Amino acid sequence: MTGVGEGNRRRYYLVAEEILPEAMLKTVQVKTLLASGEVERVHDAVSQVGLSRSAFYKYRDLVHLYDEEGREHVVTLSLILEHRTGVLSVVLNAIARAGGNVLTINQGMPVHQAALVTVMVDVSDMTNPVDALVKTLIGITGVRRAEIVGYSQ
Repeated sequence: MTGVGEGNRRRYYLVAEEILPEAMLKTVQVKTLLASGEVERVHDAVSQVGLSRSAFYKYRDLVHLYDEEGREHVVTLSLILEHRTGVLSVVLNAIARAGGNVLTINQGMPVHQAALVTVMVDVSDMTNPVDALVKTLIGITGVRRAEIVGYSQ
């Protein structure tokens, strides 16, 4: 099974931590270190937890820590946006159209014509899965990268 269900929609399973392979658990640790700002570079985070970079990149978009009470309503997105007029506006409009409510935006200074943007979004009113929003964001001209880096209540 490829992990994609009916109609090419990804299906998710809630499983106990003890049955997950070590590489998946360490991937979550790396993502937590990066999202918290404790570590800034993937290289440093994977070294700290003892995971190869290739394993991290293999699992990073596929494994997420799930709140045990199932009340995760806030998603933190990390985006790399081209330094062009209107790109951030298009991203924010796409989030709003999907039913997301932007809580915070943090945009760094552009370096090499691209800026890192972190957006916290309340997804409790969204009807489609968050990964559908990420795919939409990736499809926007001027978005070089979009990924989920954290969940919270």
